[in-house]
Amino acid sequence: MQRFGEHRGPIIALALCIASLSACDTDPQVRASTRQVDGATAALVNNEAIYISDVELEAAAQGRIEPNTPFGPDHPEFEPVLEQLIDQRLLAQEAVRRGLDLDPEARRRLEAGRERLLGNILVENLVANEVTDEAIDEMYAAQVELQQLDDEVRLRHILVDSEDEANAVLAELQGGRDFTEAAFEHSKDIRTRLDGGNIGWVAPNEMSDPFPAVIGNTSVGELSEVFQSEQGWHVLRVDERRTRPPKTKAEMRPEIITFLTFTQISEILRDLRTQADIRRREPVTIPVQTEDEPTDNETESPDTE
Repeated sequence: MQRFGEHRGPIIALALCIASLSACDTDPQVRASTRQVDGATAALVNNEAIYISDVELEAAAQGRIEPNTPFGPDHPEFEPVLEQLIDQRLLAQEAVRRGLDLDPEARRRLEAGRERLLGNILVENLVANEVTDEAIDEMYAAQVELQQLDDEVRLRHILVDSEDEANAVLAELQGGRDFTEAAFEHSKDIRTRLDGGNIGWVAPNEMSDPFPAVIGNTSVGELSEVFQSEQGWHVLRVDERRTRPPKTKAEMRPEIITFLTFTQISEILRDLRTQADIRRREPVTIPVQTEDEPTDNETESPDTE
């Protein structure tokens, strides 16, 4: 079972982009509250209709309304969103009047927008059957089980520049010197030096190497062997261990929805890429010309007397 944050691969950028646009729509609670598009008109702009359902979709896209919230002309967010849509429609009508929609560049941009919209609609339809309350519950249970394997530890450390210094500090501590005093005298870590080398509570698996392995091999109350990181040489002491309380399902729900959505998009894109005929344009290499090198149009003139 993957943990959140472990996504890797060449399709991540597109998949996460689509996931971020579509994840909220794939939440079962959101889908349950989605109303049917209807023909009730909110406004006419030069005889072109803006429907109440258009206003609702825009309000939801802007995050102005929550799932299962009744929405209509009496809602306080209705008029501000409707005014935006009226302005948008007026600008679009003026662009058409000026013939801007016939411009080749405009057509390319319109087609790109159409592709993005169709892609998002496809994702919403394909993912809808997978991102269910049952799938969310199952994923939450698995993540809680994984998270409970991660203890948190309260650490102290002393950071020095060389292995010899670290061994000398370790010898002092093993001889009974107070850790706080030794940290104050020797540690180069400005952040923890004045607090007895106290790092605080951390999750070992979220720390950079080699901290997780060193912590795993050090019992509570014991000193580690000296070890090196990117910062320098360390002596570490584990003061306490505790089991990290898991997030609630409500706290983890957005992450789960994004993860499940990402997984489905990844599978869809892998299948589509396998089936598709994709031909990339070969790069054109332009030779670099030096200042002393004549161009094709330049020839050396023969010497004349």
